[in-house]
Amino acid sequence: MSREGEIALPFDPADRTTAGLTFIGHIRSSWAKGTAPKNLRAARETGQAARIELLPGYAAGLTGLEVGQAIQILYWVDRGVRDLIVQVPGHPTGPRGTVALRSPVRPNPIALGTVIITSLDPVAGIIGIDATDATDAYDGTPLLDIKPWIGTVDVPPGWRPEA
Repeated sequence: MSREGEIALPFDPADRTTAGLTFIGHIRSSWAKGTAPKNLRAARETGQAARIELLPGYAAGLTGLEVGQAIQILYWVDRGVRDLIVQVPGHPTGPRGTVALRSPVRPNPIALGTVIITSLDPVAGIIGIDATDATDAYDGTPLLDIKPWIGTVDVPPGWRPEA
């Protein structure tokens, strides 16, 4: 359902596929459409955890990760809308371009979340995480990649959070 002021693309971005992706696993959570918190902060406030289950063959890639470490997860919002290029979100004032928002509605439904490893089974390929971005990471959401979060790399020099 679109809101007044939103603009849809005149084509389906899925029809313009130019590269292939391989899912390496899935995010498991208790969230589904209509039951999920709005964002990662709200998901954490519920106290519910989630986990990542890697597909066979990918578990060895967890070597070097540790419980308590922050990781970034890239996932495919497989049940998201893809054709809006201008959106009217409920919180900011007025329309915004898709790339100016953290919305799961995007031409390439790739989402990014930074989470903390709460448990790790490198043999089974299972990572417990503190929360999941419940706006779009419903149970079974495909996982694209995992990267360690590194403060000296992932925080721009001189950046300060807004007051």
